[in-house]
Amino acid sequence: MSNDEKIDLRATEPTTAGGYGDEQAAAGIDAELPALDTFPNHFDDYTITIENPEYTSICPKTGLPDHGTVTIRYAPDARCLELKALKLYFLAYRNLGIFYENAVNRILRDIVAACDPHWAEVEGVFTPRGGLSTTVSARHER
Repeated sequence: MSNDEKIDLRATEPTTAGGYGDEQAAAGIDAELPALDTFPNHFDDYTITIENPEYTSICPKTGLPDHGTVTIRYAPDARCLELKALKLYFLAYRNLGIFYENAVNRILRDIVAACDPHWAEVEGVFTPRGGLSTTVSARHER
């Protein structure tokens, strides 16, 4: 192909060579992870923000490491997340094959199950791969 030729991408079939199947898409969603511990909350109407700038996991497709910053924001009700348990929970992702989107939603699901906050949101800002950076956000409200 010469430099003057153009490809009409609308006329091409999507490539899935080596494809992403259901196995990769569901990887890590229900993996066993350390429990998130909590402690009693004694105050009302405030927000807790926790940032993990050293999040790592494994791409279930390529086996390569993924890196990013995961930020948790939530308004506690009766219970707050205990930070040491949260650190151990995050460390378990280090060797877990899971897509960014699944990781953010899984973290949110586990936080809500552990402490039942008024609301919670998780944002993952992942480092660029192949020139693309990705931010994934998920939110839960009662």
